[in-house]
Amino acid sequence: MTDHLIAQGATWAELAPLLRRVLDSADDAVVVQTSGSSGEPKRVRLPGPALRASGEATARLVGHGRWVLALPTHHVAGLQVLARSVLAGTSPVPVALDPGMPFRPAPFAAAVAEAHAGQGTRTDHARPVLTSLVPTQLARLLDDPVGVAALQRVTVLLGGAAADPGLLAGARAAGARVHTTYGMSETCGGCVYDGVPLPGVRVRIDPADERVHLGGPVVAGGYLDRPGLTAERFLVDAEGTRWFVTDDRGRWDEAEGRLTVLGRLDDVIVTGGHKVEPRDVEAALRRLPQVRDALVVGLPDPEWGQRVAALLVADSARTPTTLNELRIALSPTLPPHALPRQVAWRDAIPQLGPGKPDRATAREDLAAGAPQEAVAE
Repeated sequence: MTDHLIAQGATWAELAPLLRRVLDSADDAVVVQTSGSSGEPKRVRLPGPALRASGEATARLVGHGRWVLALPTHHVAGLQVLARSVLAGTSPVPVALDPGMPFRPAPFAAAVAEAHAGQGTRTDHARPVLTSLVPTQLARLLDDPVGVAALQRVTVLLGGAAADPGLLAGARAAGARVHTTYGMSETCGGCVYDGVPLPGVRVRIDPADERVHLGGPVVAGGYLDRPGLTAERFLVDAEGTRWFVTDDRGRWDEAEGRLTVLGRLDDVIVTGGHKVEPRDVEAALRRLPQVRDALVVGLPDPEWGQRVAALLVADSARTPTTLNELRIALSPTLPPHALPRQVAWRDAIPQLGPGKPDRATAREDLAAGAPQEAVAE
């Protein structure tokens, strides 16, 4: 097993042969650590055949090309950029960022330009330039003319967290080619693109709780040194198909062959007997001109069971508004039980791994303060 394959400071000349060996082997594997969004981080074993199946299925959709590396390689999305580069016979172009510095448009644009300049032959020029991004990175690129120009020259696989519809609309209006991806470390990264499973990938929904199961050749080998959890989450059906049992709720449209992810099972807020999907409230908040970003969680409440609470990032050009003003602005689009009862304004949304909102930290932050002001019923 090839563990900790992507060592800090390793060159592409050193990494490419090792990755090629994994991709060509039925026995070798890469081990990656999950972000911990569903609790304690876990180490996932990604066998060579699963990584190859994922990369080849992606290439059927977007083609083999030159990849711009904008994500950490110890997470599955960054690792997949390297693996897909090996399958394409190209070398990835890393985005040059100073350690500890946030993602910025200028280095990304420079990497995109280098990727295009490196297409040396007529055949190479026909190949696409591609990248994997998380929503936070896409938003920063759209805020800068340099970033927008770079986006127009690259095909984007957007994953890591649910993408806000307004962000996607803005990206496509700016001329960006964006595919939303859904998946996790346990499925070698994204395996459902724009709601449609990649070739070979299967989807089924548990009718009891709407839990999403993902199956097919991209499913990982299991968790390292966690046989009990592996047996619980990785299943094999009578036909021999491997399935991973996710923590997400979803809806499958059989006629269209399309998956809609509704949210995580443990994120649903039950307030006053009503169920509230945090994603719906977050999307409504982001549509307000004074809100740049939002993260919604449920907090214990003696009267309602849980109350809807939100961490908000203000638009830099606008003054944050009060809780009651926000509720009034949201009332045309959300039912009364879904309106926030507590908000706090912060400089940024806490992150867990590349692009994943850290709901546990947000919950602790909000729980440390009282509701901003009383809400009249």
